[in-house]
Amino acid sequence: MAKKMTSEEMLEQVNTAIYTICVGGQSYKIGSRQLTRANLSELYSIKSDLEAAIAQSTSGCLIDNTYVAIFDGR
Repeated sequence: MAKKMTSEEMLEQVNTAIYTICVGGQSYKIGSRQLTRANLSELYSIKSDLEAAIAQSTSGCLIDNTYVAIFDGR
């Protein structure tokens, strides 16, 4: 059975994948086989979602970056 990864572990894997694409390219060829790595824009989207999930789990707030204004005397 596969071990369930935490958000932090997943973020580390996504960052590694992004780095690999930036250094080694999006696709490569071995002999007659063409191999393509994950889509870079999808990886950035996943990274953003994971960072938001990690921030939410550590902040303890219900909704981040939200303010409440009370207008009395109307």
